[in-house]
Order: sequence, then structure tokens, then C-alpha cells
Amino acid sequence: MFSAQNTTLFLSPRDVARLLQQQSMATTLLGMATYIEEDFLRWKSFDKSPRVANHSPDGVIELMPIADASTYTFKYVNGHPKNTARGLPTVMAFGVLADVATGVPLLISELTLTTALRTAATSAVAARALARPDSRVMALIGNGAQSEFQALAFHHLLGIEEIRIYDLDPAASVKLMRNLHNNPDAVGLRLDLCDSIALAVRGADIVTTITADKTNATIITPEMLEPGMHINGVGGDCPGKTEIHPDVLRAAKVFVEYEPQTRIEGDLQHLPAEFAVTELWQVLNAQKTGRDNASQVTLFDSVGFAMEDFSALRYVFDQAQALRLGSTIDLIPQLADPKNLYQLVRPDPI
Repeated sequence: MFSAQNTTLFLSPRDVARLLQQQSMATTLLGMATYIEEDFLRWKSFDKSPRVANHSPDGVIELMPIADASTYTFKYVNGHPKNTARGLPTVMAFGVLADVATGVPLLISELTLTTALRTAATSAVAARALARPDSRVMALIGNGAQSEFQALAFHHLLGIEEIRIYDLDPAASVKLMRNLHNNPDAVGLRLDLCDSIALAVRGADIVTTITADKTNATIITPEMLEPGMHINGVGGDCPGKTEIHPDVLRAAKVFVEYEPQTRIEGDLQHLPAEFAVTELWQVLNAQKTGRDNASQVTLFDSVGFAMEDFSALRYVFDQAQALRLGSTIDLIPQLADPKNLYQLVRPDPI
């Protein structure tokens, strides 16, 4: 643990980018996936709750708290699909990791880049448990800010060799292809640009949807399903924002992170409370089965859960200390007498 008394480690977006550059994308995704899976395996040790959300016509601002016996974290995150027209990211985030015993904030970190990494790593953790082991082709529907991370996570952690890409905005697909073309992180990965969703998903072993519009969309419809397909539904993550036709969920075996939150925010919001789902931790702990057979359609209704940010903050905190990244800030008062807060503002004695 960070040992400097009453100081907080600060990680900027540039610091997290340096971490990636020093370790490589593959190493970082694998490390983060390992931390996430470790925490899923001790699911019952966490004090959990759905995130707190404040919605507006333009988007949502959310707080995502969670704790175990020793560490507390929270993430502040927004989702504003119109932001790109203003020169701002759709999603922006920061997070705090604190010591439960004292309440001291040990880390404050950017979580915009880190959220993209943890979301991709979580997708890969779920797919390793749910997709067919011989999966080699993925369709990637939605080629925005998080698409490269999803592509690279599935390439490095699941062995995906071909990704068929589609976006309503052709410029987004061009951006994705440019970022991964001749990229050492993407060696051995083939990208195929498709002119429709139907063409992209045809013959795909895995389908990842990660769109940004705050609307009840039906990007994946029942006629697109093929035996053995795994659907990784990432973009439907708040009330009124979905991507998957309800009949697709009815035709699939559905898995979620934290059911109370997913029923409010995920594609699951369209279905009645009695519709059965399985929480991912139960599969990872071998308490319940994942895929029952090679021809079954599986669906991970991913909305993003606070425990994944807990894992991500633990990971970047540990790696930043090992690599000596970041800077320290005086976020809480440095007091000679902790009972005398007024000493910070008291005039110097005459």
C-alpha cells in the first residue's frame, strides 16, 4: 500500500497512457482481467448497491460506490452522447480508492481511459466463460471511443483473429481501422469493414454491441441469431438505452453482472421480473453452468458494475507504484494537531 502519510497518489490520463506504453496493451488487459476475475470470485465479500444516477435530457451522471473489508472505491462517470459535437468525450470519469480503516483517500485517478480498459477486460472475462472456446470471428457493432479496446481484448485474451466492423457513422469505422492498422498491438488481427449489421454478424462467433445513442434501439434482432453465437451487449447501460431486441434475450441464456442494477439499466429492462438470468460470478465460481452446449446462444447483458472499477483502481494503483508513475497531492489537511482544523486559517501569532 502507498505509505506516505496523509498524501494521495494522483494518476492523470497521461499517467495511465504511460502505464500502457511501459507494459503493453496485452499485458495491461490481461492484468486487469485477472484482477476483475479475482474480485468476481470473492463476490460475497463486497458491500454492493446499484449505482446512483441523475438523468437529464442530454445524458446521465452516475456515482458507483463499493467496498470490501479493507478498501472503498467510487467512480464518477457521465454518459452524454451529444458531447462529441462539443469536442468532449461521450464518457468521462474519475475514481477514488480509499482505506476503509482510516478513510484516507490513497488514490484519485482518471477513469475515462481506464474505464475503456476495464470494460474490454470484463467483456473478455465473460466471453471466456460463455463463448465457444473455438471462437475466432467477432462482429463489432459501434466503432466509437471504446471499440479499439474491445477489439484488442478479444484478440489478445480470446484469440479472435477476424473482426467485422460496422457503425452508422462511416468515419468511426475509418478511425478504428486507422488506429489498428500496422499497430503492433493488433498483429494477426484482420478487420473487415461491413456495410450493414446483418452482414457483420453473419457467421460471427461473438457479436459485441457498443453504441452510444441514448435510445431504445434494436440493433440485434432474432433473425440475426445463429447457433452457438455469444452476444456481448455493452452499449445498453441506462434506463431508456438498449441495443438488443427483447426476443433475442428470450432466445438466449442471459448472464448479468449485478441483477438489481441490470434490471433497471440493461437490455433486461424490457423483460418482466420473472425472466431468469444468471449472475456472472456464479459461473466463474462454478456454482452455475455457463453455456450448456455448443449450439446454445448466450448473451452477456453488460451495464458496467462498481466492482469492475474497484478491480481497475486496485490494478492501476499497484502498477503505478511499481512503475513509479503519478504524483502525490495534498488532498486532505496536513495537521500537527488533528483536532485543530482551525490552525490552517489562523493568522500567524504576533
